[in-house]
Order: sequence, then C-alpha cells, then structure tokens
Amino acid sequence: MSTINSPNNKHAGPNPGVVAIVYTLLFNAGLYFVISFTGGPHFPGPWESSETIAAYFQGHPTAVLACAFLQFGAAIPLGIFTATMVSRLQFLGVRVAGAHIALFGGLMTAFNMAASALVLWVMAYPGIAQDPAVLRALYYLTFALGGVGFSVPMGLLIAGLSIPAAFFKLLPKWLVVFGLVLAVIGELSALSLVIPKALFLIPLTRFPGFIWLIGAGFALPKTRD
Repeated sequence: MSTINSPNNKHAGPNPGVVAIVYTLLFNAGLYFVISFTGGPHFPGPWESSETIAAYFQGHPTAVLACAFLQFGAAIPLGIFTATMVSRLQFLGVRVAGAHIALFGGLMTAFNMAASALVLWVMAYPGIAQDPAVLRALYYLTFALGGVGFSVPMGLLIAGLSIPAAFFKLLPKWLVVFGLVLAVIGELSALSLVIPKALFLIPLTRFPGFIWLIGAGFALPKTRD
C-alpha cells in the first residue's frame, strides 16, 4: 500500500528534526578541531597572509583531516533532511515551485559542503601544504565552496520551505518569518564575492540556520487531515 493511502495517513521517512540535529552536531564537531577559544592556532581567514595559511596547514594536518572528515559526513544528513522535507511537503499536498527550489538549494548546499571538505582533505595530504602556491589556490577554493557556496543555496533551501509553508499554514508564523530573514541574508551573502566586508553574512546564515532547520524539521506536520 502506498504512503499516501496508508491507514494512518502518515508520511513515511526519517524524522527531519532529528536528521537536522545530526547535521548540526557533525558540522560543529568538525569546527571544534580548527577553532580556538583560547587564542591558540586556528583555521586562518582569507585575509591572512600566505605564510600564515601555509604554517597552519603544515603544522596541524591531523586537525584539518578531522574537520574535513566530519564536515563531509555532515553533508549527508543535510541532503537527507532536504529530500525528506520536500517529500513531506508534497505528501501534505504542496505542489508548487517552492518545493523544487528547496530541493535544488538543499542538494546544492550538501554537494558544495562535501566538495569543500574533500578539497580540505587534499590540503592536509602530505606534501600539499609544502607548496604555498598550490595550497593558497586550494584554500580559496574550499573557502568559496564552503562559504558563499554554502550560504546562497542554503538561503534557497530555507526560502523554498518557508514560503509554501506560509501559504499552506504548515509552520508557525515566527518560524516562517525567521526563515525568510535567513533566506534574504543568505542571498545577500553573495555580495562577499565582490565586497569582502560582507563576509559576516555567511556565518549569519550558517549558525542561526542550524536552529531554523531543527525547528522546521520538528514543526512540519507528518500527517494529513
């Protein structure tokens, strides 16, 4: 018997709220290895010198590998979350473009995250960090994929879920408004490609986004009336 015609009329699939928590934990666990809260060595920013960037990757390959491994892993539950949320919207009768936009945005975010993590793994591979020119090129590639390559499609994912949910009254109003604000910030983060001072928009999309994904994952109904 199909899901739609099941006796309980309940959407079959993983709990997207739980999947969003797994994604959040894996992603932040990866950051733990490369962020210092005591002023010690930490993942260098794009504004730092080639020498600083090279010194970090030459001196901390194990931490970089751990970060790459966990963030690659985080891309998997994000993709599952996206597929599950879009499937649930369709199960609830949402047949609009927004659901497909969410699917595109979420899968693009997951693919870019995975690509960024794999490039990061290459940077930690023996011998790569000893070539400053190659290292710097790979650094900017992984920063682009994991920076604006994350925040812009994440904005599409959130907008694609929030707007249909608002029209069909599937999510609380505060969560819809929160999502639309995050979506706008995510799209505006594309300005960081030409205006370096706009880089702050990327973490402003990423970290509140964890809260939104978890909240939306638990709030979206799993049964139809």
